[in-house]
Formats: sequence, structure tokens, C-alpha cells
Amino acid sequence: MNRFRRHTVAALACAALLPFSVAHAQAPAWPAKPVTFVNNFPPGGPSDLLARSVAAVLQAGLKQPFVVENKAGASGNIGAAQVAKATPDGHTVLVGIDTTFTINPHLYPTMPFKPGDLKPVVIMASSGLLLGVNPGTGIKSFGDLLSQGRSKGLNFSSAGNGSPGHLAAATLGNSTPVKALHVPYRGNTPAVTAILSGEVDGGILATPGMLPHVQSGRITALAVTSARRSQLAPQLPTVAELGFKALESEVLYLVMVPAATPDAVVQTLAKGITDALQRPDVKERMKGLDLFFEGQTGAAAAQRLADLNTRYGQIVRATGMKAD
Repeated sequence: MNRFRRHTVAALACAALLPFSVAHAQAPAWPAKPVTFVNNFPPGGPSDLLARSVAAVLQAGLKQPFVVENKAGASGNIGAAQVAKATPDGHTVLVGIDTTFTINPHLYPTMPFKPGDLKPVVIMASSGLLLGVNPGTGIKSFGDLLSQGRSKGLNFSSAGNGSPGHLAAATLGNSTPVKALHVPYRGNTPAVTAILSGEVDGGILATPGMLPHVQSGRITALAVTSARRSQLAPQLPTVAELGFKALESEVLYLVMVPAATPDAVVQTLAKGITDALQRPDVKERMKGLDLFFEGQTGAAAAQRLADLNTRYGQIVRATGMKAD
């Protein structure tokens, strides 16, 4: 187990607890200049779209530009490292998902930032994934999936190594009789396209990208991985309802800043984001992305990430997941 992996859980759990001299330092007025939201995934995905919705509200209310910059690569590590090395004044902010901190430390031998370099501002929202297959497979139910996957195996696309879909496919293969082969793509859109073309049998991917093709009959939807049913496809059962709670997983959409960022700045940013998420127009946008509001901040957010880091580490070791 590498040094990053050994210390990630402790660092996440303590991330909100800075030394007294830092946490209580007099913070300058914020924002004093344009704020960059670094989204560490390609444009057009749920985290990018949510970042842009929140940025627009903050820009209008705080009278400073809020710019979203996409910095994808290495399963989110590149963008996260950029923010970790930024000046800790609240003007460079990471808007991404939990997997950078909960899965990547177990997949990558080395990480481009230290466990304590970033701390959470707020967990904005959560969402499950949709398990869908190409109709050409003949699979019409989860039972069919288990039967066919047991007899001849199935391949599943994901949005990339270390992505939630990668974890879900590995868990499927480890906790059911399905012989699941993971096929990574560069983002959700090409992963969905691979299902449509028959290049892969199916995928466990973000619901908004799958749903139009489910509605057109080009993808057969079987279940969702969230604890709650999808807001966009409430007719679909959860994996727990089907008796496979081990497959249950959710993506957390979060905001992180350099660990030395003053608490006053973090609190102002957290309140601004939380208020933005409660606006009717943003709530409607979230529903369209199948996102559920969360709102944990500070120590509660850090502990939730630490708990997931522990759980996903166990899954990575049990399934033999690899980053390449």
C-alpha cells in the first residue's frame, strides 16, 4: 500500500480541521478578483453543467466573474493537482466528483497531490448510475443479465479508468456470477455511443446521457445504482430492490479548495453555493441531471469522503481493479 493510500482516509477525515492560527486568521475580502472553477472532467458532463449553473448564480450575486475551466485527464487527477497547488485564497476552486479522492488513491501508485492538500467546501449533490444494455444482446431484465453474463460474459463501457462506472462494473463482476469485462472510454458520451453501436454489450453510466436512448428503444434500461429511484426514470428499480445492495453506489458532486484557504472564505463560498442550489431554476437543472441535493459541509463532508475512500479501497482490492 503506497504512502498516499495509507494517509488518505485520515487526511480526508481531518481536512476541515486546520490549525487554530490558520482557521482563525483574518481573511481578506472575497472574492477580490475573478474566481476560476476548475472542473477536472471534459465539458458537457454533469459536474461541468452543475459547475456552470452555480457559477452563473455566484457571478450575479457576488459581482465578480466566475469562470469554469475544464482540466480533464488521469481520472480527474490533473485538474485536482492544479487546484491543490493554487494560492489558497478561494479564487481557484475545484468542482468535481468524489472519485478523485475515494477511488483514485487506490488505483494510482502515485498521486500528483498529497491527501491533505485539499479540503471540502460542500458536497453539492449525488446521483446514481443507470445500468443499460444494447437490445441486440437479447437482455430484457436483470435476471437475463445474470444468466447471459454467467454463461458467456459481457463487456461494459465506462467513462474512463477510475470512473464510477468502472467501479460499478468491477463490483458487478465481483458480487454476481456475471463475467464482466471493463472497457474504458474518454468520457460518458463515447461510452454511451459504444453501447449504441454494439461495440460493447452495456454500461453503467450517468442517467441523463443514457435516457434519450432508453426512450427511443436503442438502449434497454435494467436498474439504477442509487439508493433512491431515478427522478428521470422512476419506473426503474434500484439494485437494492433487486436484491443486490452490494452494487449500490452514488456519485458525489463536490467543491474543494486548497487546505490553507481561510475558513471565512470557505464558509462564504459554501453558503453561496448552497443558496444557489436552492434556487428554482438550479433545482430544475439538477433534476434534469438526475441529481439529488446533499449540502454537507466541513467535517461532515470530509468524513463522508473518508468513509467512501475506505469502502472503495476494499472494492478495488477485492476486484483487482487497475488504472490501465
